[in-house]
Amino acid sequence: MATVPSPARIRLGTRAQPPPSPIRLGIRAPPPPRAAAASDGATNHQPRRPRVLIAGGGIGGLVLALAAKRRGFDATVFERRPSAVEAGGEGPHRGPIQLQSNALAALEAVDGGVAREVMDAGCVTGDRINGFADGVSGEWFAKIDLRTPAIKRGLPVTTVICRMRLHEILVTIFLEDGREYEGDVFVGADGIRSTVREKLFGQQKARYSNYTCYSGLADYEPPYVSTIGYRVFLGLNQYFVASDVGNGKMQWYAFHKEPPGNTDPPNGKKRRLLDLFESWCSEVITLISETSESKILRRDVYDQDIIRSWGRGRVTLLGDAAHAMLPNLGQGGCMAIEDCYHLILELEKVATEGITSSEISLVLQRYASKRIARVSAIHVASRMASEMLSKYQPHMDFGSGRLSFLNSLKITHPALPWVRFLVQFGIPMFMDWVVAGHGVVVEQRPSDS
Repeated sequence: MATVPSPARIRLGTRAQPPPSPIRLGIRAPPPPRAAAASDGATNHQPRRPRVLIAGGGIGGLVLALAAKRRGFDATVFERRPSAVEAGGEGPHRGPIQLQSNALAALEAVDGGVAREVMDAGCVTGDRINGFADGVSGEWFAKIDLRTPAIKRGLPVTTVICRMRLHEILVTIFLEDGREYEGDVFVGADGIRSTVREKLFGQQKARYSNYTCYSGLADYEPPYVSTIGYRVFLGLNQYFVASDVGNGKMQWYAFHKEPPGNTDPPNGKKRRLLDLFESWCSEVITLISETSESKILRRDVYDQDIIRSWGRGRVTLLGDAAHAMLPNLGQGGCMAIEDCYHLILELEKVATEGITSSEISLVLQRYASKRIARVSAIHVASRMASEMLSKYQPHMDFGSGRLSFLNSLKITHPALPWVRFLVQFGIPMFMDWVVAGHGVVVEQRPSDS
């Protein structure tokens, strides 16, 4: 358990239960060069870098530890379920993660070698057609160009990668037991139901999105795989997202509007999905049909309201612990990686200026203040996207009354042209700002080494 730090170093431990196991991180990057001896024979002493304690062994916690280790910090990650981290953090069927250009650029700035390994292991989807399609007809509604804004600015192109493989690349894990640990900075990277956040600001209930999500990983390579990266199939109160993830596999997510807490009978998820989407296009039906029941998961989708302060004293938050967001823009993990980059930049200033409680507190405040505006914009946009995606209705619905005969005419809904305009022009402009890294200060992309 973490407490708000006093001027003494932060201690991490528990009285009633054993603490989460610390994970000592080994990375392949070379250590920072040692300080050279001064010309008069005296040692050129460098200020000691802060000791960083990180709660949470997910992607955000591991990237921050990598960034810290790469720059000579002593970093320890604490995870209550080390076996989950060894297995990929979120289970073998949780699905790949999309890393858009902004996240890949930040990861390059953290460690160019690791970023290259991630991109080599992943599947590039941003160089193909991406966008929105009608769920019933399968016809394109709007297309989004992810490649041009990235190439124009010299950024990597959007890639998806298996979560387990990403964890393997980020860290070599050594588990230790222990009761108490000391450090200068404590970072909560422990997810949407963050214990660190609750200790700092009190309990805050997660907000239900009104959607449950089925996810599946199909051992299937469709005929269009070489030309289409991902598509969002639109419908009223439900939508379906499909993406190529490489190695002959397709990842999909089916969102359906309903109250939280519902469950399916044993082996009933696939049958329900086929019923929900029975009138949809063949691309959707085929992906569901080609997925085994054991590889279909279900979870209710939640986020958290944005908070305007991310920490106190020498404790701060990053990733979902600070700004859990809906998955509609694919930016949850990307924002966590950006957080790591900015946080380590600020912590490097402490190493230059000297370690005091007040200096650490100030740099953590600067880190949060630089991140909140950008993260808030993407958080709000994710919620708006959820509402827009689920309200798609291409034709007027005249119900079952006297005018029901008009349904057969498929009269275009009057709002459709406005929605199409917003999707075709508004969303690409916004995503251009997101993936091209606007608001992210990457001072110098590392050269190959």
